[in-house]
Amino acid sequence: MANDSPSNPRSTLKGRGAVSNLAGRFVDQVSSRESDGWEMALEPVERIETVAIEEKAKSIIATNSSPDIPFTQSINAYRGCEHGCVYCYARPAHAYMDLSPGLDFETQLFYKLNAAELLEKALRKKGYRCSPIAMGTNTDPYQPLEKDKRITRQILETLQHYRHPVTIVTKSQLILRDLPVLAEMAQDNLVHVGISVTTLDNGLKRKLEPRTAGPAARLRTIEALAAAGIPTAVMAAPIIPALNDAELEKILHSAHGAGAIHAAYILLRLPFEVAPLFRQWLQEHYPERAEHVMSIVQQSRGGKDNQSEFGQRQRGTGVFAQLLQQRFRVTCRKLGLNERKLDLDCTRFTLPPQSGDQQSLF
Repeated sequence: MANDSPSNPRSTLKGRGAVSNLAGRFVDQVSSRESDGWEMALEPVERIETVAIEEKAKSIIATNSSPDIPFTQSINAYRGCEHGCVYCYARPAHAYMDLSPGLDFETQLFYKLNAAELLEKALRKKGYRCSPIAMGTNTDPYQPLEKDKRITRQILETLQHYRHPVTIVTKSQLILRDLPVLAEMAQDNLVHVGISVTTLDNGLKRKLEPRTAGPAARLRTIEALAAAGIPTAVMAAPIIPALNDAELEKILHSAHGAGAIHAAYILLRLPFEVAPLFRQWLQEHYPERAEHVMSIVQQSRGGKDNQSEFGQRQRGTGVFAQLLQQRFRVTCRKLGLNERKLDLDCTRFTLPPQSGDQQSLF
């Protein structure tokens, strides 16, 4: 029986990545529209509007001790992301708010309006120890909502005021709005940026990451950042078997030509609800290739859709993963990528005086 509700749509929605509103793992009851037999078919859902919801955060700096990632502190100004990347490993977080990791993740967005205020309080706490703060580790800090809310910009200005180092990963050209701030911070070795380039194929990009900048725009963004003296990396992520893995060398060459001095990659990760969402997406867009893609994914993930163990979740295991790692290393060596360490300066961190501070007598 026909059912094209957001929980089980008949076809993709324009500008959206997920093809359903798959229920999160904490939901006890699920509802969907069904035909009652008195009509020929249900009217299709043409579009779902984006809703922005203010979130009163109680803290803003998240910490971690994972050996797989090169930072211990991070900030996420937004929950959910309008970019709609179907593979996004942040999607399951929406389940904790009784929302779907599918279309809800792309359309029910939360913004932390008090982020800069919370950050300043955190930096002034007694005993705070400075280490680089990473942005863009969960959802994109420069997703479309940032153009209006400017929360990432406020965070950057606060970090600059305190001379605190920061790293940023984004897919968006919007980062160029903040180029003056970033260039000033780069002069003091307080920032480096990673631009994610998943594919150079516009057709694949539109299906995989519907509301992101195109490949050419991302390369121009790398070029502009590098020209401004900002150390810039290319993130070839995720690498998806039988979809974009053949592009790895071309992505690295193109980014290097645009000015990238560092590179990284991540093999596709499919935690929790992301796996069924990705399988739905494959059946919708690449049905003839879906079985082959998932076969290689499972060969690289110990026979499962996902591998969560430290040391393996980013790179995978097996023949495909090993060959991918070798291809990456050889290409980086040929291009001279990753030769320079991107260590930021934590010694410049300072607490600027504020109203009520006792002034020194000397």
